[in-house]
Amino acid sequence: MNTSKSILITGGTGLVGSELIKLFQKQDHQVRLLSRSKGKGETPPVFQWDYKNDYIEEGAFDGVDTIVHLAGAGVADQRWTKERKEEILDSRTQTSDLLYEKLKSTDHSVRTLVAASAVGYYGMDTGDVSLREDSPAGHDFLADVVKAWEDSTSRFTVLGIRVVQIRIGVVLSNDGGALPELLSPPIAAPLASGKQYMSWIHMDDLVRILGKSVEDENMIGPYNAVAPEPLTNKVFTKMAAKAFGKLYLPIHVPAFALSLFLGEMAQVVTGGNKVSAYKINKTGFDFKYVKLQNALEDLAKNK
Repeated sequence: MNTSKSILITGGTGLVGSELIKLFQKQDHQVRLLSRSKGKGETPPVFQWDYKNDYIEEGAFDGVDTIVHLAGAGVADQRWTKERKEEILDSRTQTSDLLYEKLKSTDHSVRTLVAASAVGYYGMDTGDVSLREDSPAGHDFLADVVKAWEDSTSRFTVLGIRVVQIRIGVVLSNDGGALPELLSPPIAAPLASGKQYMSWIHMDDLVRILGKSVEDENMIGPYNAVAPEPLTNKVFTKMAAKAFGKLYLPIHVPAFALSLFLGEMAQVVTGGNKVSAYKINKTGFDFKYVKLQNALEDLAKNK
């Protein structure tokens, strides 16, 4: 049986964080959250923080041995204005910097930091090249953000803290993320060329990878959190439409139309990555959803 841990989660009210809390509570871990808003009598308990004002509520780190750092403004929530780009970057790097500086100046018991990252590290459009964790970083906006994000969490090792960075792919959930967006139009259709790869992962497997990262002290550095079989956008969309009983037409949505609607952010859907799950498989992690069809069937059944 796993030893109970005291875990502090940032970004715990988000799509991934809320599911991760459920897993940790089932495993009898003690969970507390860092949040921008402070209420009373919450379960799990909430401590307030404000990275823009270098503030973390006193007592937040008391007895904590593990931090799971998921905080960050949603990449696809708004158009990429100059201000939004700054928010996307700062909400990741400055929150990490604040945690680092507070721990550096505090007598703490933290031994592990599990930090969110993203497959955007490799670049927004890397074709059909299979990417492992030692593949080079890309040179676009998101790649620069993720590289800075990882740099800001890597330095926790100086404090004697084990650091694991989880490069998250396209998360499949009924509650948010790519799948509801893809299926929201009346007709499902491939985006742009349809040949761009989608490196997906079922939410259940993602939270289990995060949970394993907390438990497995042999895990250090970056790990791709993607299912073993990435598929092209065209194949993915066709399978998703079938699973959810949606009309599918093989008439591609032009890249220029997506650019008009989404601006620079369109690169997130017109590009793609073929990302390898080799390293996480080597840890002995057992994917529950290896095949997209099984993942979609589960989500359609539980919609």
